[in-house]
Amino acid sequence: MGSLKLDGLKQVRFSFADQHGVLRGKTLAVSEVQSALKSGVGFPSSLLLKDTSHRTVFPAFTPGGGVGLSDFQGAGDVLMMADTSTFRVLPWAPDTGWVLCDLQLHDGRPVPYDTRALLKAALGKLTPHELVCGLEVEFHVFKIVRENLRPEDAGQPGSPPEVALLTTGYQLLTEHRYDQLDPVFQILQQNLAGLGLPLRSFEVEFGPSQLEITLSPLPALAAADAMVLLRSAVKQVARRHGYHATFMCRPKLPNVMSSGWHLHQSLSKNGRNAFVSEKEDLSETGKHWLAGLLSHARGACAFSTPTINGYKRYRPYSLAPDRIVWGKENRGALLRVVGGPGNAATRIENRIGEPAANPYLYIASQIHSGLDGLAARPNLRPSADTPYEAKADLLPRTLDEALEALRKDKALRAGFGDTFVDYYCRIKEAEIARFKLEVSDWEHREYFDLF
Repeated sequence: MGSLKLDGLKQVRFSFADQHGVLRGKTLAVSEVQSALKSGVGFPSSLLLKDTSHRTVFPAFTPGGGVGLSDFQGAGDVLMMADTSTFRVLPWAPDTGWVLCDLQLHDGRPVPYDTRALLKAALGKLTPHELVCGLEVEFHVFKIVRENLRPEDAGQPGSPPEVALLTTGYQLLTEHRYDQLDPVFQILQQNLAGLGLPLRSFEVEFGPSQLEITLSPLPALAAADAMVLLRSAVKQVARRHGYHATFMCRPKLPNVMSSGWHLHQSLSKNGRNAFVSEKEDLSETGKHWLAGLLSHARGACAFSTPTINGYKRYRPYSLAPDRIVWGKENRGALLRVVGGPGNAATRIENRIGEPAANPYLYIASQIHSGLDGLAARPNLRPSADTPYEAKADLLPRTLDEALEALRKDKALRAGFGDTFVDYYCRIKEAEIARFKLEVSDWEHREYFDLF
């Protein structure tokens, strides 16, 4: 395993981010690691054909596995190939190593549904620029009061745990509320720092039991890798200490607020921020990138907000966007320009995302949108000083609407490829179909007594 230190380890986790940005993989005994580095680690290809309930959407036992690939037929194996630069030891499991993998077919070709590979391909189109991303991630941490692990709680999906709040909320950045959360923050900080993540801040968010962690700027691929590792680590560490951490956008709990994932982005060229202008808030490059993000915001929503639940966040006057506008230092706008003339930290903050988004797809959608802006140079509409009243196209109100916009977006289809877009939409449409068959609390309240 070359320079990787295996001393004292008993096993190594080989992991990959699936289509939902959830880490999957296998744990190998240390004695098997050398062979796995050379030959890869096989796993059932059907993992790439599942929706968020883990139901297989495509007919895996038909010719081509339902996707026209012989390797996928009969849930045949595809391979995890370790990216050894991502190796680290897990601080909460110090006898366990961890490595992130890319996906490969048996003939050496990349798996077309490997979202990390899709981001790498998008980044290749950016040359000579490099995308730099800063992550600002909101989430909830609750105390578990009942695990709900009875046999009747199993299913696809099973029953989530019952929880209690750690704070009652509505005290943004209040120090004594931070102190209430400090025991949790200390546990998370120790373990996330042990993973080498570039931690920047720990903050008390507005809602009950709601936290925020920000990371220092990173190259785009490293930022996406950091996001999947952060989410997985937070959930694992919290659970080991009797807490439930969730990156679900809007949990169905009384008084709980929505969580967002704000993605800060800038282009770097020869080590200099290409968004910086000496006289204006954004350079011409920055303006074209911003215009591209606006032009493709509706289609990109399918990647930045990939769950049915995430669309409950788009509410006016809520610090979340509801329409396609940009503003200078305005937290009500979809796209917030931060910085100014001569400021080396000038960047664009996209406030659209939910924290459950697959980071490889979210960031890749920004690249394809921004590149189209650089190529087409559309006119940049004026900034919106009153973003919730501006006359502008609304963001999609449902995941269905976002998928329809994605299917029609020529730049995003060209960037991701028709094969991936059609595959992705089919998985998401399967989730929507299941959702529409459920009888909601609203329906029961509305009709059960009336009729």
